[in-house]
Amino acid sequence: MYPIQHCTYGSQATRFEYRAGLAVTAASTLFLLIPTWTWLNRRYNIAEYRSTAGYFRNRGLPYLLLLPTLLLLVIFLYYPASQMITLSLRARIFPLPQERFVCLQNYTLLKDNVIYQNSFTTTLFITVAIVLLSIVLSLVVAVLASQKVKGADFYRTLLVWPYAISPVVTGVIFLSLFREGGAGVINWALNNTLGIQPKWLRSEDLAPWVIILASVWNVMGFNILFYVAGLQNIPQDLLEAAALDGANRVQRFVRVTFPLLAPFTFFLLVTNVTFSFYGIYGVVDTLTQGGPPLGPAGSEGGATNVLINKLYQDGFQSGSPIGQAAAQSLILFLLVGIMTIVQFRYIERRVTYGG
Repeated sequence: MYPIQHCTYGSQATRFEYRAGLAVTAASTLFLLIPTWTWLNRRYNIAEYRSTAGYFRNRGLPYLLLLPTLLLLVIFLYYPASQMITLSLRARIFPLPQERFVCLQNYTLLKDNVIYQNSFTTTLFITVAIVLLSIVLSLVVAVLASQKVKGADFYRTLLVWPYAISPVVTGVIFLSLFREGGAGVINWALNNTLGIQPKWLRSEDLAPWVIILASVWNVMGFNILFYVAGLQNIPQDLLEAAALDGANRVQRFVRVTFPLLAPFTFFLLVTNVTFSFYGIYGVVDTLTQGGPPLGPAGSEGGATNVLINKLYQDGFQSGSPIGQAAAQSLILFLLVGIMTIVQFRYIERRVTYGG
């Protein structure tokens, strides 16, 4: 494998490759310096407390206990990740074994690829819609499900049940609802009442919303479970004190209940964003396979061709550029990682834990 600096700093390197080389060099340096600094800092601290009773006489014992976990991480996480990075720097057509080193050409091609750009914007739109709708609707349903009514536990179980269904099965369920030609339940009802049969899965405007609705329904059970648990842990004396101060039900919810649910909302925000990027593949593949096509003969991609679906198309279908798929996989991983870091950096600080 050629070092990436060899092509990014060469005389033939483009501005994009040069900047990418600088970024990789900086990241590699930090990757080496941070563990080294941590090790030196820990070693210095251990040296200070070497004489204390809590110091391990056998200093190798902690590493021995961690060895099985570290081996699993190396075999199933770090080694495949390194192979993905290596593959993203090569040109290869699946399933042919021939390949050649192309430096950052796979990334450059993605930068100028209209289909990939549309997939990127489609993914962001669907992600925002899924996260907002799932959290808001789950909170409303959880509040209603927390009311003291007969059979409340049974109803809560039914509300959580959709989370036990895989995204593929969710796609099959919604396919039976939105299938065209009168075979779908919704079109059958609309045809008998209003005389219309929308082409839900073949419309550029409607198909993304079918994906969004199916994904929201799939993840709502998970969100409701946490919100119900959070609502049950809110001290009733706080709500009673607010009521004595003259606060109505809406004011009590806005000023007392919702702030106390902030830790649950933050956790669900992080998990729902991750699900929206990775977990919706089964729904998309079952319902639309990334369609309907955009532009002449699909020259601009598909209306529901999210990044994870395009990654599969480019990586596992015969004749596809697997090197570009590896580059897409790395970009998607970095995108989700950056979004998670941003959420922890700028949103978690606003979260108040405890009553």
